[in-house]
Amino acid sequence: MSNGRDKILSRAVKEIEDGMCVNLGIGMPTLIADMIPADVNVMLQSENGLLGIGSYPDADDVDPDLINAGKETVTAKSGASFFDSAESFAMIRGGHIDLAILGGMEVSESGDLANWMIPGKMIKGMGGAMDLVQGAKKIVVIMDHVNKHGESKVKKNCTLPLTGEAVVHILITDMAVFEFTEQGMKLIELQDGVTLEELRNATEATFIVPEQLQ
Repeated sequence: MSNGRDKILSRAVKEIEDGMCVNLGIGMPTLIADMIPADVNVMLQSENGLLGIGSYPDADDVDPDLINAGKETVTAKSGASFFDSAESFAMIRGGHIDLAILGGMEVSESGDLANWMIPGKMIKGMGGAMDLVQGAKKIVVIMDHVNKHGESKVKKNCTLPLTGEAVVHILITDMAVFEFTEQGMKLIELQDGVTLEELRNATEATFIVPEQLQ
């Protein structure tokens, strides 16, 4: 795991609180399942029909019938339950998911999220992100701060098709942590080794800098 990704995941797991029902998006967010402290009791929900996801299995414990939404093999905790997708999306749309941690392609300064497709690229389907950003009580997005070309993924306005408008509560990148308030996008933490000047140079969006950073 790269140092930047380790920073992102280590910070993201701090958003998970005891007793929560949490949905982890496809990709980097699924790695968080193995990082939740043993004394934090959470129920991980997957939109393909599993409540009570455990850690990734050892080679000897792989069950091809136990998968998450990203088609990765997982384990089920004691007390887990299984159901169809209709029931799963009823949980999401009904507001029963406390927290969703999702990957992102772009996030705008107003909290818009683009994470479901790149025009011209083959995709398997919409996935559940559009439902999650509307139904979950809190949305945390994790992503690299810049793309492979060095361009900011934290934008004034998203250029990719939107998943949802003004839906992001917390954005965690390898450079910083932001929250979205009525006043605008607010910097709340700098990642270790990152200066404010470096962050400004890497960020297209306008953001508020409080007098005292956490």
